[in-house]
Amino acid sequence: MTRRAAVQAGTIGLLGLGMNHVAMLRAAGAKAGSAAPRPRAKSVIYIFLSGGLSQIDSFDMKPDAPREIRGEFDPIPTRTPGLQICEHLPMLARRSHLWGLCRSITHPWNEHSQGHQIMLSGRSELPPGFDPRGPKDSDWPSIATLANHLIEARANLPPAIVLPEKLVHRTGRVIPGQFAGQMGERNNPFLVGCAKYNPTSYGAFPEYTFHHREGAKQQGLEFQTPNLTLPHGLGLDRLHGRLELVDHLDAQQAHLERSGEAEEWDRYREMAVSLLSDPKTKRAFDVSAADPKVLDRYGRNSFGKSLLLARQLVETGVSLVQVNLGNNETWDNHEAIFPNLKDFLFPPMDRAVSALLDDLDASGLLDDTLVVMASEFGRTPKIFTLPGAKLPGRDHWGAVQTVFFAGAGVQGGAVVGSSDPHGGHPDSDPKKPEDLAATIYHALGLPKSVTWQDLTGRPRFVYHGEVIEDLFG
Repeated sequence: MTRRAAVQAGTIGLLGLGMNHVAMLRAAGAKAGSAAPRPRAKSVIYIFLSGGLSQIDSFDMKPDAPREIRGEFDPIPTRTPGLQICEHLPMLARRSHLWGLCRSITHPWNEHSQGHQIMLSGRSELPPGFDPRGPKDSDWPSIATLANHLIEARANLPPAIVLPEKLVHRTGRVIPGQFAGQMGERNNPFLVGCAKYNPTSYGAFPEYTFHHREGAKQQGLEFQTPNLTLPHGLGLDRLHGRLELVDHLDAQQAHLERSGEAEEWDRYREMAVSLLSDPKTKRAFDVSAADPKVLDRYGRNSFGKSLLLARQLVETGVSLVQVNLGNNETWDNHEAIFPNLKDFLFPPMDRAVSALLDDLDASGLLDDTLVVMASEFGRTPKIFTLPGAKLPGRDHWGAVQTVFFAGAGVQGGAVVGSSDPHGGHPDSDPKKPEDLAATIYHALGLPKSVTWQDLTGRPRFVYHGEVIEDLFG
């Protein structure tokens, strides 16, 4: 541990925070590259379904294809004439006037680590030295990292927050693509850890056992928002006294660090104080006090509570919230895909996303908030059965997936691009992860000229694609 790290760890203790909150308070490095403009009053909620949502069984159904392609589900009409989606997404079907689809997102990779790196960074080309076994400092920075680095903080909150957990493989290894990579570890996006479980202890798919359960608690798994209350006996007067001591410690270490880093740490310390002392900010991180009717609308599970938390953070001033819905690559349905989707995954997703759109629309925030829902890839057109498996599934498929968009001017019922009759490849207007990322950056008000710097000081462009303009009316 460096002396600076020790001082920071001591500072966190002086504030009365536990070490489990270090991820929220990590100081980012000094800003680099071209000066970022003041963002427009827009935010992004990026919902990431880790494991791979089947496009054919959700938003790009193929009812006229052979049985081994079309699967067991039937399409239903949406509120938009001529637009059909899966019968097990009835709530979203009734709200198609609020969302649109891109059915032609494509990239060349069929493995989870590669897919996560690509869809979370918006770069189809793998970074140099890429290692599927875990993140490296040579990885491309994630979209959340760049947003956190380039966008001005509002209301003393981080510009970008990731919740409810970091993405891990079933073996427990951390999946690459989520972090700062070439921008340096200290620039990692803020992680608000809410899902408490051991990913190696409860079988391959622990979400199957608790997402649909009342209270979202099963086998020791539970959803917990951060404890942002001051410790017993530590009032604001004592807190400010401790901050004066922090100032003294920081001054003692000033000769060991560049002034830019010190200023950045001060900014994040201000955020920590805001979390502790501002009632409005504290409420934004708390879903336990939500009206029971609101919790019922979102769902009393990880999906529902995560999206309710995302909505509250956007309302409070966070510019980008990435919501990882699917620990342990839950959407990776190599077997039993139809009961898994029907009974465990589609119901909470359908309910939670619908409630999010309703609330953003009712409050007027949907006009200023882009909602995106994607996976690392889609699923194979042809159903198959693994040796020894009782029920069929679909394999990984990077060649095409459907990405869901809503808000920020997205035209209700819009469909950009199409897949071929079997849902295996783009048939018209193919789009890349670079175009998805450009659409997110545009919504955040970042100009095409903006850059970031890697660890060598080399400037890099943020944009590598074009905004998917046809989504917008």
